[in-house]
Amino acid sequence: MLVDSEKRLAAFEAMLASVQEKYRDADEKMKCLKAEGKEKTATYRQLMGNKLQYQNMLSLYKVYSLMD
Repeated sequence: MLVDSEKRLAAFEAMLASVQEKYRDADEKMKCLKAEGKEKTATYRQLMGNKLQYQNMLSLYKVYSLMD
């Protein structure tokens, strides 16, 4: 049972790191597009949707005290 718990924790940590990285990546790309005046492009809007999804996931982690 301990092995399963360790695997679950490792999987959670990997997922959390991935969500955080994808959030930062989307934010960085959006900033670049905004600097180029491309806020109305499909790419920018898709990035916004992705960023909001990642932000929601991170908020849930915080609600359940799974991250600071």
